[in-house]
Amino acid sequence: MTTTTAPMPTTTPAVVPQAPASQLRLTPNAADKVRHFRSQDEKLGDKGLRVYIEGGGCSGYKYGFAFDDAQGDDLIFEHDGLKMVIDPISYERLKGSVVDYVDDFRGAGFIVQNPNAKSTCGCGSSFSV
Repeated sequence: MTTTTAPMPTTTPAVVPQAPASQLRLTPNAADKVRHFRSQDEKLGDKGLRVYIEGGGCSGYKYGFAFDDAQGDDLIFEHDGLKMVIDPISYERLKGSVVDYVDDFRGAGFIVQNPNAKSTCGCGSSFSV
């Protein structure tokens, strides 16, 4: 007797062609910085900027950024010719956010303007919902 098994379904990341205002967006400063980082490190290839949240920080959650390939059920947003990658759980807490890059007296780095944050910490890198 021969048995056959159905192939396991695979999940392909969803590509959102152009991130509307209700979704995740990059400012021109952030887009320029992503391009700069990519031009400085050929190992980044076509990896997208992963924006994620994790538990921690002063207010309960903190933002994270990394260059990464899309995984499983990630959403991919294309903005200004660049890819942003986000997992569905982080996306629920980041809908409508704008990612910016600042360089001021407090330091340099990506920041998130998150309309879903009920409060933020003085450090600007943690929030609560």
